[in-house]
Amino acid sequence: MRVALVHEWLTIIGGSENVFKEITSLFPEADIFTLVAQPETVTKLGLQNHKLTTSFIQSLPFAKTKYRSYLPLFPLAIESFDLSQYDLIISSSHAVAKGVLVTSNQVHVCYCHSPMRYAWDLYHQYLTESNLNKGIKGMIAKLVLHKMRTWDIISANRVDYFIANSNYIAKRIKKVYRRESKVIYPNVATENFTLVTGKDDYYFTCSRFVPYKKISLIVQAFAQMPDKKLIVIGDGPEFEKTLKMATPNTVLLGYRPFEDLKEYMSKAKAFVFAAEEDFGILPVEAQACGTPVIAYRKGGVLETVIEYKTGVYFNEQSIQSIVNAVNEFEKTESNFDYKLIAEHANQYSTGRFRQQFYDFIKNDVLTSFTT
Repeated sequence: MRVALVHEWLTIIGGSENVFKEITSLFPEADIFTLVAQPETVTKLGLQNHKLTTSFIQSLPFAKTKYRSYLPLFPLAIESFDLSQYDLIISSSHAVAKGVLVTSNQVHVCYCHSPMRYAWDLYHQYLTESNLNKGIKGMIAKLVLHKMRTWDIISANRVDYFIANSNYIAKRIKKVYRRESKVIYPNVATENFTLVTGKDDYYFTCSRFVPYKKISLIVQAFAQMPDKKLIVIGDGPEFEKTLKMATPNTVLLGYRPFEDLKEYMSKAKAFVFAAEEDFGILPVEAQACGTPVIAYRKGGVLETVIEYKTGVYFNEQSIQSIVNAVNEFEKTESNFDYKLIAEHANQYSTGRFRQQFYDFIKNDVLTSFTT
């Protein structure tokens, strides 16, 4: 049978791209379709041996870096792919990939990282942070997102099987699309991290500096705890603003290679995580090092962090809530078993993802397809 794999864009390497990479490893002869691609990203992901087709957006001005500006064209672009010669279509979708056109003779499986965030859950936050709450630009943005929501609902009917990356996302799929889904947690390269039981006296966080990651909030919280050291790795649009908030007990290192990130993460007394994520790969990576997690009690992290065994939670995205959680962690720090924490993280390994995804396609999808 012929297989087509669809992903929104291959321009950066994040969690969804690493999931897509593992899906392609199960289908080495499959063809790939994506709105826009960067050759160096394709090579880094090891996808260069696949036949790759991009959309017309690839040829538009500045599309390789400013492709998000073409959001209104995404539905048209994804529907422009002719997949009629394929038997099985697998989309890796957090925006529009699931919207490819299919026929009644084809089977479409969607691994859903999330329903389109900026059209649904993050709609008002997106408009506020983009200064699109008012004016002509705001009206246009609201109209575009309204149309995207309508298209998003319609295109969900083109999917035969939904796979959710967490129970959290499964609930959102049910809420938005009124569809059931199979939960298969994304792959985390736990094999790349090493258990370290000798922890140093500092806290650690890392992320891209964008608003919803709440790195600035963590930095402000540690400004209220001058006796506790925080090390931060990452860069992005909010880096300079966050740097100005930092007090002497906080060190912002900017971008660092993986080996540096791994060392700081493995030796930290705890990893602080304040974002509401669909799954949250970084907290699992921290646990793979035996590092406890101090996390915001919402999103996919509720499924990966066991309270008082692999970490502690805070209830609000606020300075005081983080301060309280750090103090609570220090009261119970001696109770954490670093080896147990690392063993817990291993259930989210790359090998586990491959096996579960393969079994689902073989036992659930193809069985019904052949009958």
